[in-house]
Amino acid sequence: MIIHLKKDIGNKRASEIAEKINAFLIEEENQFVLISSSGQKTLDPSYEADVIESFVFDSDMQLAARSYKAATREVKIGEVTFGGSTGNTLMIAGPCSVESEDQIQESAELLKELNLTTLRGGCYKPRTSPYSFQGLGLEGLKLLVKMKEMYGLNVITEVRDATHIQEVIEYSDVIQIGAKAMYDQGILRACAKTQKPVLIKRGFGTTLQEFVQCAEFVLSGGNPNVILCERGLRTFETKTRFTLDLCGVAYLKEYTNCPIVLDPSHAMGYAYGVPDLTRACVAMGVDGLLIEVHRNPKVALSDASQQLTHQEFKDLLKTLSPIAAAVNRQII
Repeated sequence: MIIHLKKDIGNKRASEIAEKINAFLIEEENQFVLISSSGQKTLDPSYEADVIESFVFDSDMQLAARSYKAATREVKIGEVTFGGSTGNTLMIAGPCSVESEDQIQESAELLKELNLTTLRGGCYKPRTSPYSFQGLGLEGLKLLVKMKEMYGLNVITEVRDATHIQEVIEYSDVIQIGAKAMYDQGILRACAKTQKPVLIKRGFGTTLQEFVQCAEFVLSGGNPNVILCERGLRTFETKTRFTLDLCGVAYLKEYTNCPIVLDPSHAMGYAYGVPDLTRACVAMGVDGLLIEVHRNPKVALSDASQQLTHQEFKDLLKTLSPIAAAVNRQII
């Protein structure tokens, strides 16, 4: 249940009610808001007079539900706004990993040339094998900040675990919670305490209910800037890395109010299929795309097979604008 309290009752009274019903208390748009389990269906007479309105839910998808807030949430990253009614589809691009200064600088120059605004690059890599490249860590974060300052770009990078979440919050404009870290409550609760945008990737064995409930951890802690990212599920198929769940995206668009980003690079796992998948994603009218691009994918230290070359990315970008226009959107 979500409960809107009267604005004039004060923080002390709001806190008393929250403690009484074991609810989260946040302030949203100058409003005291209580969020308790969806198991709560009725108001207690002891505080009913302090309530403006209440919302009852069948599941713990509450703050993210369109039945609570019908409009898609707007998220601002630097000077860029997407989600809501903006009609913007944010293109996030860059290499899987920050490997060196000259490598990430070439990526930054590419985005600047194409009038794009948001650079991705992994610094702490949650690799499947302990013997694979694990990322440059703090050094990589500092390189991303250097590119931000040199080229006026926003930067997004992934947090691997709770041990370095504060570093990622400090250095990035958008905190990415990867598929392997989606259930890490240390990360989720730390992200709830900041107002920086948080992009949560769906785990590759995660239901839509579980996915949105991870977003609820962040939203219920007071951070409204949550972005959902579909990046493919693990199925019986072996010819692609994962299976991009566009059916799930249709569900999220219909029933949730968070902006939705799609990651066709991780879903396909092979560069040859990324352009077609990206065009399909744009046709769904989503709020953002996350595409892996590398100056020379053959020598990339991680996810070499799925990254586009700079020229392949340029060619792809040319084909997206007419598709975006057909669904009343624009690539930014």
